[in-house]
Amino acid sequence: MKLAAIDIGSNAVRLQITRVLEYEKVITFKKLEYVRFPLRLGHDVFSEGRISEYNEDRFFKLMTAFKNLIDLYEIDGYFGCATSAMRESENGKEIVDKVHEQLGLNIEIISGEQEAEMINKVILQGLDDGHYIHIDVGGGSTELNIYDRHEKIFSHSFKIGSVRTLEGRDTPEAWEEMREWVAKHAFKKGEKITAVGTGGNINKLFELSNPEKKSRKMSLNTLMRTQDILKNLSLDDRLNKLQLNPDRADVIIPASDIYVGVMQAARAKSIIVPDVGLKDGINYHLYQTHHPESEKVFVKN
Repeated sequence: MKLAAIDIGSNAVRLQITRVLEYEKVITFKKLEYVRFPLRLGHDVFSEGRISEYNEDRFFKLMTAFKNLIDLYEIDGYFGCATSAMRESENGKEIVDKVHEQLGLNIEIISGEQEAEMINKVILQGLDDGHYIHIDVGGGSTELNIYDRHEKIFSHSFKIGSVRTLEGRDTPEAWEEMREWVAKHAFKKGEKITAVGTGGNINKLFELSNPEKKSRKMSLNTLMRTQDILKNLSLDDRLNKLQLNPDRADVIIPASDIYVGVMQAARAKSIIVPDVGLKDGINYHLYQTHHPESEKVFVKN
């Protein structure tokens, strides 16, 4: 069985094509193809309120390429979703309708809550019965979910993201609302809370913190030290010395501020970085759509 996930974010657009392998009740998602294109739709939307004609044209060309790959791989099912930038763009629906009419490619503009729910399906597979706060930082929004013994007890989406912050389109009120929400909901008497981080920036921060580390966990202190190193480097240094991609080099610092801010508000001393994201959640969602009985089957990524 082959599945395709399209993730249209505020900082980049991704396509992942996956083969589903089933053996001894373990489902493995094997990546066949992964394309990430740095189309920063959030730059247009958070400053002008709509996607420019230039980026609309680039987006259509990219969707044409994705549609061709989906057809070539002869996939069994796909799901395309657009998040914060397309949600807030005044011409977002018009653009996805055009893609559907001209290419036959369906794209759904999903809410922050739907986005978080898809990611959570994969995140929960690797957590024990502890107390966790899941932090998913995108280009335009941050989704927070609090879990206790595998049960989601609180969830909220905030208009704070790496591109939005970089563009100066976040507000002090939004930050204060997020900190107050975390302080109100994250604490459980007598139990420590551990953060779980998803998104491209936290994976890169983890990689920069200690590339030889075998565990997918780092302390808040390590994250803050890595953040300080990045802040002391110029953009040119981040591009050339660290060889970060241009669309990562500028947003990684505002993204790190969000992860650190939430962890401090939650009093979380460490963060698990499981290297999964929305595309993985889409694949699991697609698999469950075809196999609804598989809800309790362990999924290996």
